[in-house]
Amino acid sequence: MSISRSKLAAGLGVAGLMTAVFGTVLVFVGPLIVDQQIVKNVQINPHSGMPYTMWKDVPVPFFMSVYFFEVLNSNEILQGEKPVVRQKGPYVYREFRQKDNITFHDNNTVSYREYRQYHFFRNMSIGDETDIVVIPNMLVLGAAVMMEDLPYAMKLVLSAAFKTFNETSFLRRSVGELMWGYEDPLVDFLNNFFPGMIPFKGKFGLFADFNNSNTGLFTVHTGVDNIRKVHMVDSWNGLKKVNYWNSEQCNKINGTAGQMWPPFMTPETTLPFYSPDACRSMELVYERSGEMLGIPTYRFVAPKTMFANGSVYPPNEGFCPCRESGIQNVSSCRFNSPVFISHPHFYNADPVLLQTVDGLHPNEEEHGLFIDIHPKTGIPMNCSIRLQLSLYIKQVSGISETGRISPVVMPMIWFAESGYIDGPILDTFYNNLVLLPSVLDYMQYVFIALGGLMLVAAVFLGICNKDKPYNSHINSRGANELKQVESEKTSVKKEHRKVIQEAHL
Repeated sequence: MSISRSKLAAGLGVAGLMTAVFGTVLVFVGPLIVDQQIVKNVQINPHSGMPYTMWKDVPVPFFMSVYFFEVLNSNEILQGEKPVVRQKGPYVYREFRQKDNITFHDNNTVSYREYRQYHFFRNMSIGDETDIVVIPNMLVLGAAVMMEDLPYAMKLVLSAAFKTFNETSFLRRSVGELMWGYEDPLVDFLNNFFPGMIPFKGKFGLFADFNNSNTGLFTVHTGVDNIRKVHMVDSWNGLKKVNYWNSEQCNKINGTAGQMWPPFMTPETTLPFYSPDACRSMELVYERSGEMLGIPTYRFVAPKTMFANGSVYPPNEGFCPCRESGIQNVSSCRFNSPVFISHPHFYNADPVLLQTVDGLHPNEEEHGLFIDIHPKTGIPMNCSIRLQLSLYIKQVSGISETGRISPVVMPMIWFAESGYIDGPILDTFYNNLVLLPSVLDYMQYVFIALGGLMLVAAVFLGICNKDKPYNSHINSRGANELKQVESEKTSVKKEHRKVIQEAHL
């Protein structure tokens, strides 16, 4: 019995030591295993199965919500009064994205074009695409500002053309026409007599060139050689930089294509991305940590300097000529059309802009730009990219359609592109990248605790085993004494029988 307990103690000791060592090793090796799994899943690799399929055909539902600034006093504006607008919307469109023309290169980059389609979602919208809206006529008021420096006679010809085609200073059109285009003979006239003035042929619409279009040829890093470079843009349409702006820094193409970022983020990380629609690179900064359905996230937002003018933020001087801070002139990449981009309702812009238009009510919750990202993988969980388009309008001599309009940056439309991970994709993401690492994290401490208990049990058995020889000796001596007493009793009985026998004889 003493031998079996010794073996048990030794076995428990060895098993406990191995279990504790295994748990300790997991403390250091476990995170490396998780990180290797993340690296494997975020690389752009056609042999990776589901991760590559998700990158190629983004399964996350994206929506574009469009809001119009309907003009309420168009006649008064022509008399020089302050514009009054009313937000109308949202008109919501489901956005489908798919990458095509995918080509992998020997330098660990991949090229592709991402096509997008929009389908109207009536049940998520406040109205129908047949709703009528009144907004400034870009073909008239925009063209007037563009022609301001031309000879007076040319401007008279342009004004006569407006009258010939019954063009008015303000449009009264349906949402569908304003979004996707309407037939306008003025477009053909401008293309014939002022080549290159507008990028449209036939139909004119604010988003006419969006539907069934692509955002250009992106070449990005696959991350196979360096995971820190995955999704980062190597070139766009073969360019390392654009030539729209007036400084080297502003022309640089930085960051990703705006869908995913490299993994292993920290609060010091920023989110740079290149936007073909804005003709520039932008960068978001960390705001706070959070959680989405059990998944840890970092929220990144637009800094107040994103659309600041050069006097407020000198690095933005290259985007000038500038007006008030908080709006960016994009005329250089929009055929010199006097168009500005900003946050909706001039959020984070110079308060002077709010004094020139009535009906604007900026606030962070509705008009701020944000992206919630899982920091371990660089994959967005929830995002809302919100931008506003405004038109600079004013009185231009020789063009009577401009009346006595006071110079003003007139809000026309703002839109929010949003998307979030949900359903089976969220479950898969949670199980593989949140639940399993958590289980592994708990298991390492379970192994350490279990190994410790087994070692304690082995020590206890070892101590008990030291007492066994003493107890066995006492028990053995007692047994010998008992045997001796029994033997003496037997001898006495034998003697007694012998005496009886002799007496009998």
